[in-house]
Amino acid sequence: MTEVILALNAGSTSLKFSLFATTRESDSLSLLYRGGIEGLGSEAHFLVYDARGQRQEDEQFTIKAAISHEDALNVLLKWIERHEAGLKLIAAGHRVVHGGTLFSAPVLVDASVYTYLEQLVPLAPLHQPHNLTAIRAIAKIKPHIPQVACFDTAFHHTQPSVAQAFALPRDVTSLGVKRYGFHGLSYEYIASVLPSYVGESADGRVVMAHLGGGASMCALRGRRSVGTSMGFTALDGLPMGTRCGALDPGVVLYLLSEQRMTLSDVTDLLYHRSGLLGVSGESSEMHELLASDSPYAAEAIDLFVYRIRRELGSLVAVLGGLDVLVFTGGIGEHAVPVRARICQDAQWLGVRLDEETNRTGGPKISAGDSAVAVWVIPTDEDMMITRHTYDVLNSVGKNNTRG
Repeated sequence: MTEVILALNAGSTSLKFSLFATTRESDSLSLLYRGGIEGLGSEAHFLVYDARGQRQEDEQFTIKAAISHEDALNVLLKWIERHEAGLKLIAAGHRVVHGGTLFSAPVLVDASVYTYLEQLVPLAPLHQPHNLTAIRAIAKIKPHIPQVACFDTAFHHTQPSVAQAFALPRDVTSLGVKRYGFHGLSYEYIASVLPSYVGESADGRVVMAHLGGGASMCALRGRRSVGTSMGFTALDGLPMGTRCGALDPGVVLYLLSEQRMTLSDVTDLLYHRSGLLGVSGESSEMHELLASDSPYAAEAIDLFVYRIRRELGSLVAVLGGLDVLVFTGGIGEHAVPVRARICQDAQWLGVRLDEETNRTGGPKISAGDSAVAVWVIPTDEDMMITRHTYDVLNSVGKNNTRG
C-alpha cells in the first residue's frame, strides 16, 4: 500500500492541496496530484491535476451547496480514499503563516500548539484563521492522522537581531513586537534547489523576489535569510494585490483621529482595498493591469516596480553586493514586462537582461555579460510542506523507538 502525505494551503474561499507518495526505503517523495476546491461559501469547484499537469476530467465537479472548509476537507478525504486503491494517508502538513516567537521550525500539532497559534490570528488575519480551520477540520474528521504545522515565518529566524528590531521601548518589544518576515516556505524551497541552478553562487549574495498577490523580497547569504521586506505582519514592504505595503504609521493615526475611521474600516482599507487594486481602481491582478489601457492601471504597475527597485537597493546594501537575483511567485514567474522593467532599473548593479530568454521564461534570463545572474525559478511550497511533514514524522517515530 502506498503511503501518502497531504499538503494543505487553506485560504478564505479556497483549499489548495497536493498529494505526495512517500517511499521510506529510499527516503523519497513523489508528487501524485495537485488541485483545489475553489469557491468555498458559494458554488464550489473541485479540480485535480496529475503529476504531469493533466487535468483529471472525471474528477472535476460542481458542489451545488455553499460548503465550508470542513465540508471541503470531507470531500477531499473521501476522494483520496476512493480515487485509487492502495493509498494510505499517513499525515497532513499545513502552511501556517505565523509561528510567532515560539516556533522556528515545523511542529507536530497538539492542543497546546493550536492554542498558541490561535493567539497569533491578529498578526495574520487574512491567513491564520483559515490555516487553523483546516487543522481543526481534519482533527474532527480523522483524529488519528498526525498534523504538522509549517510556518512562513520560520525561515527568517536566522536574521540578526538588529534586522528584526523596531525602535520601540523594550516593554513593547517584549510583547513579541518585531519584524518576523513571511513567504518563508517559498524562500526555503528556492534556497534548497538553488545550487542546481547557479552552483556555488547559491551560497553567495542572493536576493529573491516572491512576487504575487502577496509580494515580498528576501536577502540571503549562505542560503539563510539575513533581511526581508515584510515585518510584524504581512502588510509591510512591497505593494501587493490588495495590501498597501510599507506605510507611514502616521497615516493610520490620521485616518483614525481626523477622518474618524473605525479600526475595522482601517483594517479593511489596508488589507482589502489597497495595493494594485486600490491604486488602479480596477484590479488586483497584474495580468489584467498589463492588458489595461487605463492610466491608473499604469500608475499601479509603476508604483509596484518602483517599490521593488527601492527594496532591492536596500537588500543589496544589507548584503554588500549582489551575485544572484531570483524571480518567483505568480507575477515573478509569468509577468515578462514586469521582470524586464525591474532588471532595467537594476542596471546600476551590473544587471543585463537577455530579452529573448526573459520572453520565453528562462530559467536564466540574464545576458552573458551580466555581472549578476538573474533567474526565474518556480516555487513549490507544497513540496516544502511535505518534506517538513515527512521529517517530523520520522523524528517522532525515532524518538518513540528510543523511548
